[in-house]
Amino acid sequence: MNIKTPRLRVFFTIIWIAIGGAVGWIIALLLLWLLLNSLHVSTDFFVLVESLSTAVAAAAVISAGFVAYKELSEVANSRHVDIVNRLFEDLNSQENIEARRWIYQNLNGDPAGDIASISEEGRTAIKRVLNSLDHVAFLTQPGLVDETIVMPWMNLMIVKSWNKLCPYVEYERQRRNEPDYYQTAQHLAERCQAWRKEHLPGSEITWVKGAL
Repeated sequence: MNIKTPRLRVFFTIIWIAIGGAVGWIIALLLLWLLLNSLHVSTDFFVLVESLSTAVAAAAVISAGFVAYKELSEVANSRHVDIVNRLFEDLNSQENIEARRWIYQNLNGDPAGDIASISEEGRTAIKRVLNSLDHVAFLTQPGLVDETIVMPWMNLMIVKSWNKLCPYVEYERQRRNEPDYYQTAQHLAERCQAWRKEHLPGSEITWVKGAL
């Protein structure tokens, strides 16, 4: 009873509001019709009701459409902000920063000679960064987020990571016979490389010892 009573109350309140609105609208039209007649403006009451009701209904539909558009825009903006936050937290987590640093400092571009001697720490770092790139590629699929917002700050760390990892990924693809091994990470890196070529022409990756 405690659950149903408030719902019934809301239901009947909506009905009374609808009835009250309709009655108020008819009274307003009647008063307008009487005013027009007093001004010697001849008009049929029912034609007046139909015309003005149609105009008000059209205005209501347009207003509702505008409100819906604004709400959808706000939802889309909120989604974009959420995705950008997740990207920032992922790429700039302490674990990923340390993993990228290990890769920058220890991978020399010779997978055939390096893989056998890579420590467990190094293997963990490589997998962490590759998985992170896959995650970023998923979050930045076309239509999910505006690239003009995320590319300026994330492109460099992705390009530098892939620059070091690419030979090792290609080596593993051949060794495993898995051509799709971290393919989405490669596509992400290629998008970032294309962005840098367009917006930062002539820029090159520079490796500095002891960099922050």
